Amino acid sequence: MGGIMALTDLQKKTAQAIVNIFETGRALGDYGQVTLLAGDSGQLTYGRSQTTLASGNLYLLIKDYCAAAGAAQAGALSPYLPQLENCDPALNTDTTFRGLLHGAGDDPVMQACQDAFFDRVYWAPAVNYASALNLDLGLSVAVVYDSMVHGSWKAMRDRTLAASPMPGTDQKAWVAAYVATRRAWLAGNANTLLRKCVYRMDAFNALIAAGAWDLPLPLTVRGVLLSQDTLGGAAQPVRASAASAGERILRLASPMMQGDDVRAVQAKLGIAAVDGFFGGDTQAAVIAFQASHNLTPDGIVGPATLSAMGL
Repeated sequence: MGGIMALTDLQKKTAQAIVNIFETGRALGDYGQVTLLAGDSGQLTYGRSQTTLASGNLYLLIKDYCAAAGAAQAGALSPYLPQLENCDPALNTDTTFRGLLHGAGDDPVMQACQDAFFDRVYWAPAVNYASALNLDLGLSVAVVYDSMVHGSWKAMRDRTLAASPMPGTDQKAWVAAYVATRRAWLAGNANTLLRKCVYRMDAFNALIAAGAWDLPLPLTVRGVLLSQDTLGGAAQPVRASAASAGERILRLASPMMQGDDVRAVQAKLGIAAVDGFFGGDTQAAVIAFQASHNLTPDGIVGPATLSAMGL
């Protein structure tokens, strides 16, 4: 198949609304919601679809916001960028910082930044990963997008492929197998918060049973009516992050970041010395790659850049 899926704009909005419901209980999300759950590996989470401090993605979002024209809270939030870049856990309990985040959620500039951010960091990679597996139905892409936002998509994809190789023509059977695999993983997870997140897969199983593969409206997800005209509320969800601790944002830092993930990026970029150290040459190669792929040329290797590299 290859290429970007031709989902309609309404299908995209429906898929994103489903995940927003999982994360915040609202179809349009809650741009100012700040959450911290004891035992959540993601640590502090924020915004429309709850991006996390521990992943480094909260840093990317706030960096974008502070650089945006007319950002009302840019001056107050900018001093926190070094701590955000270092995923400093002290921010979890910094009441001033949390208050600034909550207040910024009412800023139209922040809302626009979040919409663009979640599209770039989660939606576009989800579409790419779905396309690589020849998944082109609305519900199929929604399942992938949910795992991109929630975390551990790659691990669950690989676990499902090991047991259920893609049949080529029956994507519905594979997606159902993926949902079952992820549900079993959540239900038996050592993190008790993640066990409670099986509701996400139960909701998808309900949509699969209803044959809602094209995400036809109206739909009801966890008590929320999705239609072109109406939105509602739902029971408070559990927002524990399933992101792996091994998944990190790569960037130029002091001391230099190093590891197999850096080597994988260097190999993809064709750097002569694949030494596993993220230095200036690697940053320059990343910037050149990003510029040639219509990505933000900031030298930071996050989900969008990794997806474009096929990693």
